[in-house]
Amino acid sequence: MLRARTLAEANLYANLSFLLTGEGESVAPDGPEEGPEGWTLRYGQVEIFVPYASEAEARRSGVRFGPGVSELIDAGQWKLISAEYAHQTLQRDIAYSVEGTDDDAAYRTIVTGWSLARDAAVEVLKFIPPGADRVPDEAFWTDMGAAARAEEPERFTREVLERDIEMYQHYLDDFQEKNP
Repeated sequence: MLRARTLAEANLYANLSFLLTGEGESVAPDGPEEGPEGWTLRYGQVEIFVPYASEAEARRSGVRFGPGVSELIDAGQWKLISAEYAHQTLQRDIAYSVEGTDDDAAYRTIVTGWSLARDAAVEVLKFIPPGADRVPDEAFWTDMGAAARAEEPERFTREVLERDIEMYQHYLDDFQEKNP
């Protein structure tokens, strides 16, 4: 059985997997089923276990996708996820500013989008060992992740990832400041 650090990571992994297999755009789990140590989420034939302890730690520490390094989503996939959230959110941010709307749902979607882009970039950074300057080879175990790295290896350095995280946080702060 697969193991996720948080419910958010489990759901993201399941949706990523279903998109890659062409089985649908978005999936919702059956359950979650509560067990003695954690939840089991079922997405069709795929089962993902989420320990109560790691979900609680993530909520306490404010780390959306969980403590430690992901064992489900590789560094390249996290980078692609981060970039996609940023791309979608930038488009929404621009439209929101141009239209001058005060739509609460659109506002929350943009705030969440910039937060998700930042948090996914943080997940990539977690793969870099202390003292190293880039994500190591073993952090790319999927075809998708390896292809992302092969296409833009410079995007997987500590310097670039820290800059991306700072940029997404800046966009989030700027959006909230301009739209209180």
